[in-house]
Amino acid sequence: QVQLVESGGGLVQPGGSLRLSCTASGRLFELAAMGWYRQAPEKQRELVARITSSGYTNYGTSVRGRFTVSRDSAKNTVYLQMNSLKPEDTAVYYCNADFSTRTYWGQGTQVTVSS
Repeated sequence: QVQLVESGGGLVQPGGSLRLSCTASGRLFELAAMGWYRQAPEKQRELVARITSSGYTNYGTSVRGRFTVSRDSAKNTVYLQMNSLKPEDTAVYYCNADFSTRTYWGQGTQVTVSS
């Protein structure tokens, strides 16, 4: 059993910054990667950023250059630093954890970018 808890969402003005955190707990053997996906109203869920156990990162094309994913392995925590936020970034952000045979998701945290 694995649990993921996100935090750090909220309301921010265009051009501002937020940092999201996600902490995993439970049985964490064979954890291969953690990352972030987002889903805006009437749109499908899309990759934001992902980091593997070896430190390799992937980014969605719409956020590359503005967002940075990082991790603290000792705390089983992944972070998403979001800079230069745009209204188009408004969405529910979901933490994701990939194991060798299973995938887990957090409950989601709302990010709203608006003036």
